[in-house]
Amino acid sequence: MGSTYEPALHPVKNHQVELSKAEAGVHALAATRNDRWYPKYHIASDGGWINDPNGLCYYRGRWHVFYQLHPYGTQWGPMHWGHVSSADMVTWRREPIAMAPSLEEERNGVYSGSAVVGDDGKLRFYYTANRWVNGKDRSGGQWQVQMLAEAVDDDARELLKRGMIIDCPREKVDSHFRDPKVWKQDGVWYLVHGVSSADKRGQLWLYHSQDMEEWTFDQVLFECPDEDVFMLECPDFFPLKTPGDQEKWIMVCSAMGAQPKGYMNRNTSNACYMIGSWKPGERFQPETELKPLDWGQNYYAPQSFLAPDGRRIMYGWMRPFTPPIPMERDGWCGQLTLPREVFLGDDGDLHTVPVEEIDHLRINDNDLGGSTLATNEERILLDDAEAEEVELTIDLKRSTAERCGLKVHATEDGSFVFVGYDDQSRRVVVDRMAVSRGDRGYRSAPLTSEELASGKLDLHVYIDRGSIEVFINNGRQAISVYNYPSAGLRSLKLVSESGDMQLERLQMHQIRGIGLE
Repeated sequence: MGSTYEPALHPVKNHQVELSKAEAGVHALAATRNDRWYPKYHIASDGGWINDPNGLCYYRGRWHVFYQLHPYGTQWGPMHWGHVSSADMVTWRREPIAMAPSLEEERNGVYSGSAVVGDDGKLRFYYTANRWVNGKDRSGGQWQVQMLAEAVDDDARELLKRGMIIDCPREKVDSHFRDPKVWKQDGVWYLVHGVSSADKRGQLWLYHSQDMEEWTFDQVLFECPDEDVFMLECPDFFPLKTPGDQEKWIMVCSAMGAQPKGYMNRNTSNACYMIGSWKPGERFQPETELKPLDWGQNYYAPQSFLAPDGRRIMYGWMRPFTPPIPMERDGWCGQLTLPREVFLGDDGDLHTVPVEEIDHLRINDNDLGGSTLATNEERILLDDAEAEEVELTIDLKRSTAERCGLKVHATEDGSFVFVGYDDQSRRVVVDRMAVSRGDRGYRSAPLTSEELASGKLDLHVYIDRGSIEVFINNGRQAISVYNYPSAGLRSLKLVSESGDMQLERLQMHQIRGIGLE
């Protein structure tokens, strides 16, 4: 006999009416949108604020990306779910807004979550509902619970909310209780989400289920050893095989509260990962320290899913961490990263590289081969690089420059972003000190002793209208940042400071849009 369990469903508003209002809100913002920094080949909302990627999946012939959306303004507000889909992960189409607050539990927001296809073929969405304890704002704390919804149609354009499946034991939780991720292991369904415990420690809680509706608490899967970390939001948990076919488990989270230390934890909150082992019935056993998934100022809340061909694909949110945020004035705010394939390399560490489908966006190829840049030389590669991909290999052994690489988004007022190698720190640097607006500062990623000994540095740089993503040595590290170039041409230059640069390889590709402009 099957379970008689039913999720708790408490409607307080007409969902279709709320969705229509949200669509009108986005359209009103999009009508006056300024496209000076609006991405050509990254996912963003037509108008309004977006944050975390949600509900990532491949379902009945299409790739689906949902995302957190505030449809009535360009700053964070009551969360909805936006939606885009694609048949090939190259060209995308906008779908109707998928979810708006309409149940008692989600009066103040439909928060983040994941998607999974059940054994019965149904596409299910697990997400967090939020309401303010005092009924008006977050100052009195929040009451967060886990919810279930299902796709009604083959294109997942209409979602049916089933209701609450996990209530919050508020005496054991300090307000934060969110972001469920679901997967199946050894015939059992598991769900993990982030928690701030009663003593304000960042934890991941694990549940299990046989029917995907009735969930039983299993255990605390992991507690962050850093006592400053009070919440682990947007968790992800998945297995990967090493090149030697050994299974490892990857724990991904966005740590809130970690304090800056050297190059680490420089952002308000930081997306990070650990590699370790796990078996059902046990806690996660880390085998590494927490490491950044991306060293940039603007990378957060990554989520992954399993593609039909076995690839683990991950999107992140390019979060505009620090005011001022110039794009807020343009009718939109926020974009997602490129989709990245996640894998374990020969070094045993996690690598992230753009998925191979991105290559199909190339519309021009220019192979410039190798060359030498003299001491303090600048060389213009492109007068206007609005949407470009650049691949270069620097011969570190034969270069004498203290810093060498690229000036990106260089404009007539002297503004630019430096992307390249710093020989004094022996790191790859993305430096925004010379930008004309928005946050400044720099971020850098380390190179291992093996990478330095090889004498070669491969940089793969993706330039969009208002963002830069840098992938280092086949994705061993990544750095993602926003930039807000001044009006006029945005040139791309090679630069070598206090010494020469020996380039072994230089290729450039112009990138077309993905259909969302």
